Amino acid sequence: MKLGSLTAALIVISISTSWAASSEPIQPIPAASVKNKAKMELGKKLFFDPRLSKSGFISCNSCHNLSMGGTDNLQTSIGDHWQQGPINSPTVLNSSMNLAQFWDGRAKDLKEQAGGPIANPGEMAFTHELAVDVLRSIPQYRAEFKRVFGSDDVKIDMVTEAIAAFEETLVTPDSRFDKWLKGDRKALNNTELAGYRLFKDAGCVACHNGTAVGGGSFQKMGLHADYKTASKAEGRIAVTGKDADRMNFKVPILRNVELTYPYFHDGAAWTLEEAVDTMGRLQLGRNFSKDEIGKIVAFLKTLTGTQPDFKLPILPPSTDKTPRPRPFQ
Repeated sequence: MKLGSLTAALIVISISTSWAASSEPIQPIPAASVKNKAKMELGKKLFFDPRLSKSGFISCNSCHNLSMGGTDNLQTSIGDHWQQGPINSPTVLNSSMNLAQFWDGRAKDLKEQAGGPIANPGEMAFTHELAVDVLRSIPQYRAEFKRVFGSDDVKIDMVTEAIAAFEETLVTPDSRFDKWLKGDRKALNNTELAGYRLFKDAGCVACHNGTAVGGGSFQKMGLHADYKTASKAEGRIAVTGKDADRMNFKVPILRNVELTYPYFHDGAAWTLEEAVDTMGRLQLGRNFSKDEIGKIVAFLKTLTGTQPDFKLPILPPSTDKTPRPRPFQ
């Protein structure tokens, strides 16, 4: 092939690939971009450090387990003294793509979210002051904070900023669906493609769109029929105080959804088949057939991307001055 012909062919391929992605309501996930490696590494340690909890047993990873799709795969999470949490833990994977954090959107970003569980009496049950005291008592942590922030006088804002920097790297690119979007026509089989067409034609993409396939809006749970649940969580009304926001929740991300069961804010649906059936009836006013549900589920499983893969951080040891954990008090 002549050079001119080869160049022309490559341009055609490039345009075709670009069109394939840009013409769809879902976009590929870009690889993680580390803005500050030292800050990210500090945040990684803090994410896994259970000493930020009163019990010395619960860490961020307890409820957002990176070996389990960034969730705990429980209906509701377990907090301090085995308290039952009020709501299902959403995945931390790709969470930087959310318009806000928590089901009711009460935290504007990951930094604000990171401070919530530490001081929540039903979760890590500590205080920000005590958490900071623990970190200040550990020389290796103080040295690391000084390298990152220019001061070893640890502040809670530094803690949450570092955790957020780590969480921003927890993206899952290169799913089979992303490969299809980028032009690999063999990445999906006929059943999966049929499921994606149905996902679009039925209207699922009205809420589940964009790079994260969700997370970009708040929607009422139960548009065509009331959602019946024992959960006391009422959604955005807890933030806005407006009755119109009752049962309005942040649309969950569908990336890696086969890993993040059980589903919905109350964790009521344990299988994707059950979740698709419920969403069809309540949100779309449509009764999907068993065959249709199977095709949509097949598509949803193609959204599982490359999971975060890194060496587990080795946490610096406590000292004689480190406040002791109080797991039974």
